[in-house]
Order: sequence, then structure tokens, then C-alpha cells
Amino acid sequence: MLVAGNWKSNKSFNEAKEFANAFAAMPAAPAGVEVMIAPPAPYLAAMGEAQLPFRLGAQNVSATGPGAFTGEFTAEMLAGSGVQDVIVGHSERRDGFGDDDKVVAEKVSRVLDAGLRVIFCCGESLQDRQTDVHFDKVLRQLESAVLHLPAEAMDRVVVAYEPIWAIGTGLTASEDQAQEMHAAIRGWLREAFDEATAKSIPLLYGGSCKPANADQLFACEDVDGGLIGGAALDPDSFRALVEAAGRVSEARQQAEAS
Repeated sequence: MLVAGNWKSNKSFNEAKEFANAFAAMPAAPAGVEVMIAPPAPYLAAMGEAQLPFRLGAQNVSATGPGAFTGEFTAEMLAGSGVQDVIVGHSERRDGFGDDDKVVAEKVSRVLDAGLRVIFCCGESLQDRQTDVHFDKVLRQLESAVLHLPAEAMDRVVVAYEPIWAIGTGLTASEDQAQEMHAAIRGWLREAFDEATAKSIPLLYGGSCKPANADQLFACEDVDGGLIGGAALDPDSFRALVEAAGRVSEARQQAEAS
């Protein structure tokens, strides 16, 4: 299970330090649960030098290498700052900043070439779902950037499904809706690679996941954690999500052992 927090453009640097200190004072993550936080980019180098109780992620990366690209930062720069994971293809980047499928695919390649793990986001709009093209939309996004990758790179790929209509709206996909799409994604990964590879790739749910619904969402067969927005800004609520993932992870381990 992986619980990944995306702070987006929130928190001052002092607030980020306060969060890290508060989270470090809490018990360690349960067995079988990874924790990642992606703070705003200006904080990455400083946080990368600290002994953090979570993996450090970046919210974005340049689609270019080094050179005359004012304002951009490369995957190698992120790696040198202590970053371990990079979020690529988030709907807010796709819709608001022109990250089309081609740009997203280039960013995925840059992240993997730098030896980092990519958290690849895919998802559909409300219109896509209402017109019954949501599966086609997500499959196309996966085909453009993930399904063609070499099998040996897939141990550094996480897929986060984010129903765009549920991001920041308070709406949440039902457990059945989340599981249906996650099962489809797992199936496409199985077709592109093999059963073992498909099973090993964490599939995260990202769409208004919070402590009140985390147990139900995480318990879905093909949901392996969450990409968390608003609920990741408070250490107590984020810790509650980590604990929910821990309960599901323990239950899965017990089921496998029986």
C-alpha cells in the first residue's frame, strides 16, 4: 500500500517544517505501507537534506533536459535534491498547463531515465463518464506513456487513477466505480506485460479520498492506496489515511497467509 500526499501550491516553508516535525513524532507507518509527500518545488532541496519520515516526491518535472529553459527543472536536478518520486500527468497539469499526452510521455521517460519512480496520473472528466468514453480516455492515456515501456522499468511505475470530476469537489467515486476502473487498468497492464508485473504495480485512487471513506476505498481489491490532496495537508488526517492503509495491508497479508 502507498499513501502519497500532494500538497499542490499550499503551505509556507515554516508550515512544511511543522508538518514534517508533527508527522515524525507520530508512530512509524504500519508494516506494508509506504508514505510519500510531494511539497511545493521550492522546498524540495531543504526537505531532501532532512531525515524525513516519508519518501520525498515532486509535483512536476521538465519535459526537457538541461539547457536554456527558464523556469524548468530536470529530473536529474530532482534526483540531486533527494527526490525519490515524481507525479506526472496530474489532471491539473494536463488541463491547466498544457501537458498533453505527448508531453506527459516525455516526462515519464525523463523521470525513469533519472532513476526515479514515476506516479503516473490518468483519469476522466465528468463529460467523459456521462458519455460513456471514460474507459477509452484512461486507456489512451496509459497507451501514450506507460503500456509501451520496457518491462524492466515497471518496478518504478505507480499508476494513480483520478476521476477528474471528484478532485477538489467533495464528490468521490463509489467503491464500485473505483474498483471497476482499477480492475480495467490492471487488466490493460496484464495484457501489455504479464500477470506478475501487473499485480506488482501499485494502483492508487486519487479523488477526494479522506479518513471518512479511506477504509472502503482502500479495501477494494485493485486499490493499493491513494494519491491524496486536501486531506494530506493536515498531519492528523494524513496519519489517519496511513492507518487505514495499514489496516487493509494487514488484512491482505492475513488473507494470503490463510
